[in-house]
Amino acid sequence: MVDADNAGQSFFSAWRKTPTQTTGAGIWFDLSMSPGNPVPNYYAASPNIAVRLAQSTDGGIPHGSNVSGKKYLKSFTVMTTSASAAPMSYMLCDYLLFYPFVDMSITDPQALDNTVTLSRYTSGKNVKIMAVEVAGQTGVGNPQFFVTYTNSDGVSGRTTKTVSCNTQVVNGTIINSQPTQVNGRREATGPFLPLQDGDTGVQKIDSVTFVQGDIGLIAFVLVYPLENIAQRSIDAPMERVPVVDFMDLPVIENDAYLNLLVCPNASLSGVPLMGTIETFWN
Repeated sequence: MVDADNAGQSFFSAWRKTPTQTTGAGIWFDLSMSPGNPVPNYYAASPNIAVRLAQSTDGGIPHGSNVSGKKYLKSFTVMTTSASAAPMSYMLCDYLLFYPFVDMSITDPQALDNTVTLSRYTSGKNVKIMAVEVAGQTGVGNPQFFVTYTNSDGVSGRTTKTVSCNTQVVNGTIINSQPTQVNGRREATGPFLPLQDGDTGVQKIDSVTFVQGDIGLIAFVLVYPLENIAQRSIDAPMERVPVVDFMDLPVIENDAYLNLLVCPNASLSGVPLMGTIETFWN
């Protein structure tokens, strides 16, 4: 790391987001759809047809140019001045590919077009599926769905668990994420769809089926989680230094589109969120 810094093989940048959406407590939210720097990503493209995301074409949190060796995450910081955003979990992900505008009102299986495939993490290992609300549902009833996918071993016909949608009606909501009661204890479901038992990742989504529908549209996004960090209070930034904290150095692929998922404890509307990223390469 020191040699890379001395050789100028390092990068530093800041990011800042101020959501306009009224987020829900304990419900994961896709910060890429909020205004700020980097510019928002709206998952706008032809319905059900896979689209890749990349830094060179779509932006995202900047991490430096492509390199001939390997690029590593050196540090990542988050901070806020609003109590409604603390405590809050952040998840830094490489957003790989998305299927836009999947219609919640269609209860027949909807085949997805995979003419475009993964260009990073092509094996699909550790690649997750998140379901992002991009046009508001009604927030009533009990819409449910499951996804049929090809796993990281190349086996098709695998299915996620059937999940229920939450009641949030704002864009950017992870639609299957919601606080639940488990043995009398309040817990929150995660941001990713639960895969079929034994699977560790996804190469592509083959179809989506709504067991019970609603109005609204969902973008299904394939992401690769890179790092987690928690904002505990508003009196100081929180910093994650992977090599110190975990004896690990997450690799950032060339042209990766980086952005953030967050799990707030209240509404983030009008709340400034900011931080920094440092990378280096050999």
